Amino acid sequence: MNGLSLFKRASRAFDDYPSLAKLVVICTVSGGGYVAYADANSSNGAHAVAPPVSEIRKKKVVVIGTGWAGTSFLKKLNNPSYDVQVISPRNYFAFTPLLPSVTCGTVEARSIVEPIRSIVRKKSVSVSYCEAECFKIDAENKKVYCRPNPDSSMNGKEEFAVDYDYLVIAMGARPNTFNTPGVVEHCNFLKEVEDAQRIRRSVIDSFERASLPTLSDEERKRILHFVVVGGGPTGVEFAAELHDFVNDDLVKLYPAAKDFVQITILEAADHILNMFDKRITDFAEKKFHRDGIDVKLGSMVVKVSDKEISTKVRGNGGEITAIPYGMVVWSTGIGTHPVIRSFMQQIGQTNRRALATDEWLRVEGCNSIYALGDCATINQRKVMEDIAAIFKKADKDNSGTLTVKEFQEVIDDICERYPQVELYLKNKKMRDIADLLKMAKGDVAKEAIELNIEEFKKALSEVDSQMKNLPATAQVAAQQGTYLANCFNRMEEAEKNPEGPIRFRGEGRHRFRPFRYKHLGQFAPLGGEQTAAQLPGDWVSIGHSSQWLWYSVYASKLVSWRTRALVITDWTRRFVFGRDSSRI
Repeated sequence: MNGLSLFKRASRAFDDYPSLAKLVVICTVSGGGYVAYADANSSNGAHAVAPPVSEIRKKKVVVIGTGWAGTSFLKKLNNPSYDVQVISPRNYFAFTPLLPSVTCGTVEARSIVEPIRSIVRKKSVSVSYCEAECFKIDAENKKVYCRPNPDSSMNGKEEFAVDYDYLVIAMGARPNTFNTPGVVEHCNFLKEVEDAQRIRRSVIDSFERASLPTLSDEERKRILHFVVVGGGPTGVEFAAELHDFVNDDLVKLYPAAKDFVQITILEAADHILNMFDKRITDFAEKKFHRDGIDVKLGSMVVKVSDKEISTKVRGNGGEITAIPYGMVVWSTGIGTHPVIRSFMQQIGQTNRRALATDEWLRVEGCNSIYALGDCATINQRKVMEDIAAIFKKADKDNSGTLTVKEFQEVIDDICERYPQVELYLKNKKMRDIADLLKMAKGDVAKEAIELNIEEFKKALSEVDSQMKNLPATAQVAAQQGTYLANCFNRMEEAEKNPEGPIRFRGEGRHRFRPFRYKHLGQFAPLGGEQTAAQLPGDWVSIGHSSQWLWYSVYASKLVSWRTRALVITDWTRRFVFGRDSSRI
């Protein structure tokens, strides 16, 4: 039956049954009206029909860096409403605490790295990676400008821009040379896997060159003099690893070089490992003295040439001493990347060493930009800056005085917003906040304490002295990455139900609790299967038992089961066969 005959038959039906025609017209108009209403209403948003998930625009999150902070953020981010773009010149995450072990062959370089694509490939979040370096951040237009990794086969001229809704800056830092002449040209650093591999080749090259028959004993002594600048954890651990490598493995292969090897640590401060407990510092210095490692304290490097390193010893009348060397490892702290310095000038943070953020890791003055890890520092809010607002919040009856009971009702919020208050109470060994208030009021019964604003200021006047910048460690960066990912995971929920401490500078509460670093302890391997451990609760442990604790903790913190298996295998191989001394 063709279409024309169907149309004629339908027309006769409408003629025979007029009511049927009316029904069809009404249904047609109603249907069209419903479609039109739905379309119009979807634009108004009152009772909109939700579009398919694929059509919802995802917020673009750009992450710069694949270090501890960036990788921890990526691992913990599980909200599928984000489209994540990772930009970094290296396509892997490196377990940097084991870099000193890589320098001497205790652990192989490939054992401590995990491709970033392997880390994120099973996630529910859309994550893409681009091997490039960021050279400019445009906060006003929400763009980052990048170019291909200069170490790759690309010529580096094909620059491109990436838009973002949120930007997470986690590019770490670079070694701080303090503008000392000759450092960049002649020193080795220990920040990347490539640095550790370069040091390993240099150590073996030094022994091979020292074995040539044409050299004098004086030249052999210079070539086999290894200098470490900086007595922090990295420098001390490298010196200990190198000492074990030389005495356990290399002297067996190069017996004639044994009497010429010398390891020296140059530290500008009064002690090595200044951030550790004094018991650990004393033990480390005495152990290094027994092992023959020369620790020169109060020695500031002023110049480095191709064969000598010049130092100025404090208290020696400014006299400069030249020390011959064969290899120098520079480990004196961190400096700012040029792109970060340029961005800081753009946003008016010109007089800082790192990006300043608030307690929620947002770059100050940039609501959609976050910075974490070594490239940033948290600008902790001072109690005394908000003292009037705190007093007003606590004084609920507006009496002009503050009782202990009133203050106790908001003390949890205050400690959350200003952690230095809790730290001050702990350091002063005060039982509770009443003891702090009694300091300003004198010997008065707890229930009788009433403070006016000036007495309240006096009670909290010394609290801000407890504020300290967080150390630039992997532990801090990892915790910041995890914290920020949890914030992003709950961003939409928090918009509806704000939580967290009273803001004091304004009404209401912040939607997230501020970042708080929890120190889990630190290790200092000192060689000879001995490690110093400083754990929470002022617990210090030094010796072989701490070494096994170090093994277990580091193995558990590795990023994947693959790297755990490889590192444990490397440790076992070293115990059975020793360290590999080949140059590759």
